[in-house]
Amino acid sequence: MVDVMGHLAMALLWAFPAWALWEERVAPLFVGFAVTTAMLPDVDLVLRAVLPIQHHGVTHTIVFVTAVALVAGGVIEYGLRSRLERVWLGERGYRLTAGTLFVFVTAALLFGGYSHLFADMLSAPDIAPPVNPFWPFFDKPWSVDVIWYNSRMWNAGLLVVAVVLHVLAATAELSVPHRWGLERSE
Repeated sequence: MVDVMGHLAMALLWAFPAWALWEERVAPLFVGFAVTTAMLPDVDLVLRAVLPIQHHGVTHTIVFVTAVALVAGGVIEYGLRSRLERVWLGERGYRLTAGTLFVFVTAALLFGGYSHLFADMLSAPDIAPPVNPFWPFFDKPWSVDVIWYNSRMWNAGLLVVAVVLHVLAATAELSVPHRWGLERSE
């Protein structure tokens, strides 16, 4: 599961509920943000060249993923809000109230990052150290070891299933009314 294909597939699966919550261009935007953090915890593979950190260490924790999602959500809310509203949402009649984009983006980034941790928990101890996603709250690694890391069948199969589900959802009318939707400016 842990190869790139498996992580992207898992992020797609975790972001799938977006199709029931939002419509048109909003659901793909959520999915896109989620997929951008599908590989976030593996930043340790780059950072360990300059920092004394190990793979499946601090970057593979809920604390790290949450911190990055909160910071990125804030940057996007205050740095890209007007552009996203104008280019991506505005032409469809949506408007963003204060904080809406922050919550939307942060949630999507959390889904992507947490999906990575979940995938690693399913397969970690094969050829990599087990993950400790709940550090510093719990000091023991946690894994189920259900799937072999390099299983092409699992990784490709999961990606195919995730893509097919998203294509079907994009062509269907799945969205249901709820209070978390973006408001239309009629």
